[in-house]
Amino acid sequence: MARKSPRSRRRPPAASSLPKSRRSRATPGRARAARSRTGAARHAKGAAPRRTATVKAPPRPRTTKPRATARRRRFTPPTPERVAAILATLERLYPEATTALDFGTPLQLLIATILSAQCTDDRVNRVTPALFARYPDAAAFAAARREDLEALIRPTGFFRNKTKAIMSCCADIVARHGGEVPRTLEALTALHGVGRKTANVVLGNAFNVPGLVVDTHVGRVSRRLGLTAEIDPVKVEFALMQVVPRERWTRFSHWLILHGRRVCVARKPRCSLCPLAPHCPRIGVTTSA
Repeated sequence: MARKSPRSRRRPPAASSLPKSRRSRATPGRARAARSRTGAARHAKGAAPRRTATVKAPPRPRTTKPRATARRRRFTPPTPERVAAILATLERLYPEATTALDFGTPLQLLIATILSAQCTDDRVNRVTPALFARYPDAAAFAAARREDLEALIRPTGFFRNKTKAIMSCCADIVARHGGEVPRTLEALTALHGVGRKTANVVLGNAFNVPGLVVDTHVGRVSRRLGLTAEIDPVKVEFALMQVVPRERWTRFSHWLILHGRRVCVARKPRCSLCPLAPHCPRIGVTTSA
């Protein structure tokens, strides 16, 4: 008997190896069809269909803490009577309010104000005695060796940027104003490194020219008091100019700075101890002490 060749003994290809056509998503699969048949059978026998148990979330406990939205109030322009009451209270609380920076000349106040950016006044006052002894005038600052000046003001932070601002500012004072600090807002803000805040500090405290200084404390407290709704410091300054009498601009800035440091602090103001509470709408305050 002749033997079959190995090729003839091979099995024919199975039908399952052929490519299958994809079923559409609307066509139920085997498991879905089986579940449908089981459900139909149970319904025919009168059995109740299965229901999946839903687990309810436990009720949230009630807290006595007031909601954050409780203090969200719309800004309304302050009345002259309320402004007058606020000014009278601040004047009674801080009768001797003045700048905390130590200075002897307008130039020293200008330099100290530049150094006070992102730094406490106390630290600036510890740096300036040696600084002013080494550089007595604008010409000395303009001709200073950069490395030496940076070493002296390093404790105030951002010393490289501050060194650049001081040297450029003093160079402008020497070239444009004969070494004397100018007495107008326009001339001061034209100096390199001098903005409206620094210029108003110099005008109000060195030359007795009224100026509104808007720092973080003044902006925060004035918004909480409902004196302005602006955020930008320049816009806050112009808004307060329309509310506060001009002769009180400088003192008003000192009052709000002290009040913002001692009572109306940023995170948790001490509203229960604040004498301004009867006149304050507490705009934006969500929690207080």
